[in-house]
Amino acid sequence: MSMLDKLKGLLKGHEEQARQGVEKAGDAFDAKTGNKYQSQTDTVQQKLNEQIGGQEGEQRPPQP
Repeated sequence: MSMLDKLKGLLKGHEEQARQGVEKAGDAFDAKTGNKYQSQTDTVQQKLNEQIGGQEGEQRPPQP
């Protein structure tokens, strides 16, 4: 079992809270850096949200 699978297992049922945490952390990082890396931060936030489970209404592949 990979580390990503373990994290997904821990987050199961708390996806929305995890997304909020990702957004909050990204916003805090942007504030500390004066938005110097905002586009990169947004990309990382998007990728993390995809790994967490995607947004509402987005189709996800079935879990094995």
